[in-house]
Amino acid sequence: MARRCDLTGKDSQFGHNVAHSNLKTNRRFAPNLQKVSLQSDALRRQVRLRISTRALRSVQHNGGLDRYLLKTADAKLAEPALRLKREIRKALAGEPKSASAES
Repeated sequence: MARRCDLTGKDSQFGHNVAHSNLKTNRRFAPNLQKVSLQSDALRRQVRLRISTRALRSVQHNGGLDRYLLKTADAKLAEPALRLKREIRKALAGEPKSASAES
């Protein structure tokens, strides 16, 4: 399983451990990924994702998964997030308007 965020696509980065003697050895900086279940109001279900803690903060800041995905540009989202965004748009487009909105 790849160490990649399902929402942002944030991936591992590479660099060096640098010793006091200036000897450089390769190392990997892995993103802080968490398995979370986020509620989608449009889909009316829980969505299980592996996302970075930074992405989780962004979702909470934007007021939930649906609002985060709809607000974020497609170029900044990973493929699983784009699939979810299409599902949410389809669900919102097929949703009948409420009686209060018509009057």
